[in-house]
Amino acid sequence: AVGWAQAIIYRQRVLREDDWQGAIVAALGGDGSTAANGFWATLNIVTTLQLPYLFFIEDNAYGISVPSSLQTPGGNLAKNLASFSQLRVLDGDGTDPINAAGQIDQAVSHVRGHNGPALLRLSVPRLTGHSFVDNQSYKAKDVREAEAARDPLPKLKAYVIANAIMTDDEWAQLEQQVERQVRTACERVLAQPDPDPATATRHVFFEGAAIAASRPHPTEPGARLNLIDAVKRTLEAELSANPRLLIFGEDVGVKGGVHGATTDLQSKYGADRVFDTSLNEDGIIGRAAGLALAGLRPVPEIQFRKYADPATEQINNIGTLRWRTLGKFAAPLVVRVPVGMGRKTGDPWHSVSGEAVHVKSLGWRIAIPSNAEDAVGLLRTALRGHDPTFFYEHRALLDTAPARRPYPGDDYMLPFGVANIVQSGDDLTVITWGLMVHRCVEAAQGRGSIAIIDLRTIVPWDKSTVLQSIAQTGKCLIVHEDGVTGGFGAEIAATVAQEAFFDLDAPIVRVATLDTPIPYNAGLMHAVTPTVEKIRAEMEKLLQT
Repeated sequence: AVGWAQAIIYRQRVLREDDWQGAIVAALGGDGSTAANGFWATLNIVTTLQLPYLFFIEDNAYGISVPSSLQTPGGNLAKNLASFSQLRVLDGDGTDPINAAGQIDQAVSHVRGHNGPALLRLSVPRLTGHSFVDNQSYKAKDVREAEAARDPLPKLKAYVIANAIMTDDEWAQLEQQVERQVRTACERVLAQPDPDPATATRHVFFEGAAIAASRPHPTEPGARLNLIDAVKRTLEAELSANPRLLIFGEDVGVKGGVHGATTDLQSKYGADRVFDTSLNEDGIIGRAAGLALAGLRPVPEIQFRKYADPATEQINNIGTLRWRTLGKFAAPLVVRVPVGMGRKTGDPWHSVSGEAVHVKSLGWRIAIPSNAEDAVGLLRTALRGHDPTFFYEHRALLDTAPARRPYPGDDYMLPFGVANIVQSGDDLTVITWGLMVHRCVEAAQGRGSIAIIDLRTIVPWDKSTVLQSIAQTGKCLIVHEDGVTGGFGAEIAATVAQEAFFDLDAPIVRVATLDTPIPYNAGLMHAVTPTVEKIRAEMEKLLQT
C-alpha cells in the first residue's frame, strides 16, 4: 500500500496525470497487524515522505488468542503514537455510528487535503473467534458478555430508527434482503465446477510471447566496460526510455550506491525517480510491489544478498501474486542484488551468494551474469519484462578484468533460459554461472576437450543445452559458489540423473562451497569455496575416469 501511495504522488507530480488527483490509500488492518515489521516500516516511510496514506485499524483487542496488552504497550496504539511526528492520529469507538462516521470523515479529509498521513484506530468487539475452530474459550464469561453488549449492529439499528432514518419494518426488510443476497451468492459459488487440475501450474509466470534475443551492436568498438559500469549504463538508458522507471534503495540516491551503480543518476533524473530509502528491506520490497501494481517499473537495490532475508514475506507474496489472481494482477519489478565473495576477503553477511533460496521463491526469475555484455542484455530484458526478477551482480566481477566487455548497445537484449556455451568440448561438460565461469575457464586450460556452459539464468535454466552437451561428452561437472547442500547444483544433478542417466560414463560431480559460513580470512575463505585448484582437480579425475 505504501508503494501505491508513493505512486499517487509520482503520477501526479512527474507524469502529470490528472486522474490521480485526490487519490489516497486506505490500508485496513487489525491491532495484531500493528505488531509486525511491515507496519513500522510503512509508518516511517509515509511520515517522512508525507504520503496520502490512511491506516485504518480495527482494534478488537485480540490477535487470535493473544490480548493486545502483549502486543502493544498499554493496549492502545493511538495513545502510543500521539506524539509521532507528521502523523494525524485519531481514536474512536467503532461501534458508535456517530463517533465512527465522524472519525472516518476527519481522517479521510485530512489525507485527501494533502495534509499527510493519518492513523485511525477504532475500538470494536470480536464477537466470534479468529477461525471456525476458535471458540474463544480463552476469554472469561464477563468479557464475552461485555463484547456482545457492544455489538455494533443493534446500535446502528437503534440509531437509524430513533432518528427516523428507517422504520422497524424497513430494517427487517433490509435484513431479509441482505440474507437473500448472501444465500444467492453462496449458492452460485457452490454451483461452480471444480477447476481443471491441468490449470494448477498456470500463471506462475507471464504466459505471453517471450522476449526475443537481439544482436550486440557495440557503440564504442575496442572500449571494454566493467560489469558495474555496464549495469549503470543500462539503467541510465532505460531511465531515459521509460518515464515510469524508478530506482531506489539504501544509499542509492546522493551517494550513488555502495558499489557505484547509480552514481550521478539522481542529479540527472531527480529525486522522484532515483531516491534513498530507510534501512528496512521489508519496506523496500513491499514498497516496490505497490509501485509496480500502480503501473510503474520499480528497480529496488538490496545492498547484499543476505540483506534480502528480512523481506522474505514480501518476496513470496510478490512471486505468487499472478498465480493467486489467475493472471489478473502481477508486480513486475527488478531487484538488483550484489552477491558472492569479495576479491580479498569474506564474511558471513556480505559474501553470501544464496541463489538456491530465491529459486524456491515461486514466480521470480533469476539472472546471474558473468560478464558486462550479458549483464546489459539480461538487465534490459528484465526491465522490459513482465515478471518479478532478481538480478545478481557478483561483487568480485564488478570492476575486474575477466568480466569486461564492449557495451553492446542500448537495444541489446538476452532472453532468459538460454545458456552461453563459453567453449565447446567432447570429453567433459562443466555447468556453472557467475564468478565460477571464469574459474572454470582457467581451470580447463590445457586439460582435454572441455565444454563449459554458463547458464546465465537459473530461473529458468537451459536444461536442453546441458543435456545435449552431456549426451556428447558423457561426463558432468557442476560448479557453483552457493552451499553444496541444497544448492542449485543439486537440482541440475537430479535432472541429469533422471533424464541423461544412460548418457553418463562417470558419476555426476559437484564443486561448491562447503556447508559453513564464509570466513573473513582470505585463506579460510579459499578453503571453503570453489577455487581454480579444486575445480581443476575434479576436472582431471573425471577426464581420467
